[in-house]
Amino acid sequence: MNAETLYENLKKIQEPKGYYFNTDMTQTMPLMESLLENKGRLGYMACPCRLANGEFELDRDIVCPCIYREDDVKEYGACFCGLYVSKEWNEGTIAKQYVPERRPVENIIL
Repeated sequence: MNAETLYENLKKIQEPKGYYFNTDMTQTMPLMESLLENKGRLGYMACPCRLANGEFELDRDIVCPCIYREDDVKEYGACFCGLYVSKEWNEGTIAKQYVPERRPVENIIL
């Protein structure tokens, strides 16, 4: 599978749920490619913006779409990576702002 196919497949699943891909393809497509790289390397699509542990059970919270996406998009209009956004974020009707990391420190690999 390539990044374009992944994009189209996920778009069909996520848009009906109210999650849209960032329309800035210079950001979105590299994230799609990174998801595929993580899938090949780890066996699952870990969030490309976070350092995966390499063990599915330890990374379950950051398998894309991560468990933090819903709250991030609800509060900021975008997820931590900026891959998933709200319709309003894409339309520019809400301010684009920094999305802080929600993942608990104890889950972050240092």
